[in-house]
Amino acid sequence: MQGIQRLAQRHSIWQVFSDFAEVSAIAMSNAVDRGQRETREARYLEVVKRYTAEEVAHFPRLFAELTQALDARAEDVLGQVFHDLELHQKYAGQFFSPTHLCRVMAKVTLGEPRDLYTRMADRGFLTVQEPACGGGAMVIAIAGELLAAGINYQKALHVTATDVDLKCVHMAYTQFALLGIPAVVVHGNSISLEEWSRWYTPHHILHGWSRKLAQNRATDVAR
Repeated sequence: MQGIQRLAQRHSIWQVFSDFAEVSAIAMSNAVDRGQRETREARYLEVVKRYTAEEVAHFPRLFAELTQALDARAEDVLGQVFHDLELHQKYAGQFFSPTHLCRVMAKVTLGEPRDLYTRMADRGFLTVQEPACGGGAMVIAIAGELLAAGINYQKALHVTATDVDLKCVHMAYTQFALLGIPAVVVHGNSISLEEWSRWYTPHHILHGWSRKLAQNRATDVAR
């Protein structure tokens, strides 16, 4: 994603990366989440005002590159870009989990494929909670393992992912949305239980996951 470096001629590379993640997340959210569209559209306009018209035109190109990269390999592409740009060395000491480690952890977490079908028998889907999601690498690895087991994660998986860093929320949300993962990405603190915003992926909204989850909770209470 060399376009990020080109945009960094007039802006800090950290700012460009963060702004790209944010405007991408807002664009995906505003396509489906009517309740939050007005506020997020105002924020979108606030962010792009930092850039010239020529610079703003780079963002859709970067988004297309990200889409192509995720089509080619379902992994935490933005986390890798973060490292390739050496932003983890310059800011906050953040490190995103490597893909191969996430895949091992996903295999251990999910267990044998035959066990997955047993666990899904009652309600027809699995739920995953990720309290510190970063760019979403672990969730993406779980989705990949389900697909390898012959399970369509777009219909059989729901994720609630949380991170205290809004940049990570934008990164995870954008990648989940592009991969078709039904998810709620929460900007919040999993320890203090503070929460500042919620981001619903297109597959969460368009496939009625709020209703499915509510029905599942009601069934659990009734048992």
